[in-house]
Amino acid sequence: MEIYSGGYQRGENDYVMLEDEELENVALDSTKTIDISTFTPRGSVEWIWLDTPYYVSPNDPVGQEAFSVIRDAMEAQDMVGISRLVISRRERAVMLEPRGKGIVLWTLRYGDEVRDEGTYFAGIDDDETADSEMMPLVQQLIKKQTQHWNPKMVIDPVQDRLLDIIATKKKALKKPAKAKAKAPASAPAPNNVINIMDALKKSVAAETRTGK
Repeated sequence: MEIYSGGYQRGENDYVMLEDEELENVALDSTKTIDISTFTPRGSVEWIWLDTPYYVSPNDPVGQEAFSVIRDAMEAQDMVGISRLVISRRERAVMLEPRGKGIVLWTLRYGDEVRDEGTYFAGIDDDETADSEMMPLVQQLIKKQTQHWNPKMVIDPVQDRLLDIIATKKKALKKPAKAKAKAPASAPAPNNVINIMDALKKSVAAETRTGK
């Protein structure tokens, strides 16, 4: 369900209008209490249902004992807990998963938010086999470019650029403004049509030279 500016969209240019009072009446107050209603095998919850993770910890010595018992019992049986929790005035289905000394709470997507992958993959030919000439090149490229996971692999480039801009502006405030340099002439737009085979060969060749 998507609500835009007090209206629920049910089709193109077709909205059911909702009053502010009606929206307020269905909004819920946030709570920090979690009542586990169901347990289910961890492997039965597919990755696509997982949305946002939160760390859960007890807030007092009394709660810590119950917390530890529930955590260890779920861990011993490879189970997770399913519950409901109000976050930002919206009730969410959540999954509680034991993790080390703590518990990770995952908000879960609702059924209408999950799409059947078959609908999107149906057009892929089952009989399509990988090109026998390209396969060794791709495997070689994967082997040469394999690295251990590092959080820096998923840095936010937009945030980094914004921080650079802010840092530059801070420096500019301390120095007299300089005349703007002329912008270089625009380069011709590159041709985005590439030959996959040539690109793979160049990548492998570049990696080979680097490795020497």
